Amino acid sequence: MAIKIFIKRQVPAEKEEKVMALIKRLRSLAVAQPGYISGETLRSVANPDEYLVISNWQTVEDWKAWESSKERSDIQNRIDALLGGKTTYDAYYHPQRGGARLSGFKGWEGG
Repeated sequence: MAIKIFIKRQVPAEKEEKVMALIKRLRSLAVAQPGYISGETLRSVANPDEYLVISNWQTVEDWKAWESSKERSDIQNRIDALLGGKTTYDAYYHPQRGGARLSGFKGWEGG
């Protein structure tokens, strides 16, 4: 089952260049990992110091293997040291098909 990992970080302007370089390094390594699908980095409109990385993986096991790898941990520890705290992660998946359907609601466009 494909999953999405949401990674939020508060990145002060004076640390942005260094942190973004490390995030890009993580992404360049992630693309070679088994089960990696895609990723993107977003910046909050309301809070420009807040960044959200969305990472898509084939399985939670694929993500956990990458998350616990020494290669990733070394870079992540550098990010945490720069930001002065631990990064948090939330994993989500799409509910299985056959659950609640929206097609019966008025105005449902099917999109």
